[in-house]
Amino acid sequence: MFANLPRWFRRCLLVLAVAACSVVLAAPAQAHDVLESSDPANGSSVPAVPGQIGLTFDRTPMGIGSVIQVQDETGTDQADGAVTIVDNHVTQAVKAGAPAGKYTVIWRVASSDGHPIEGTFTFTAGAGNSSAAPAPAAAAGSGGPQAGVLIAGGAAAVLVIGLAGGAVLVRRRLRSAESDA
Repeated sequence: MFANLPRWFRRCLLVLAVAACSVVLAAPAQAHDVLESSDPANGSSVPAVPGQIGLTFDRTPMGIGSVIQVQDETGTDQADGAVTIVDNHVTQAVKAGAPAGKYTVIWRVASSDGHPIEGTFTFTAGAGNSSAAPAPAAAAGSGGPQAGVLIAGGAAAVLVIGLAGGAVLVRRRLRSAESDA
């Protein structure tokens, strides 16, 4: 079937077939862990300064290098002790007697794949009793890459590989024609 086709054209088809297979059969990239929710939720108002800050991820982060700062309006870190990781939940105790007001939580953890991920969120705490029930956690993370981005990237890769393969074949054909002359 392909025997009647010119040799250079068969090579182009082979290069394109290999490129297409490499894109289709490539293993999907592993994304970093994603923050699913926080307690208190981003932008929420709670009746009192909570006893702890909680972060929930889609996978269990690594226990190395995890830091959560709980900064009050003056920039003073009200975090108390070390970060605790249990399954996909990361918690940081807050100092007793922390003042009411607006808080900024700055967090950094090592994703389950070893890469650092970080983020910030804010909440406002009233002067009430800190033993009050925590506010429900709201989603504070972002989703993974859009499907369109992945498709466009795959198409671009196939195009680049095809063009490179075609250029190599044209160059070889020109060399072959020069040597025959």
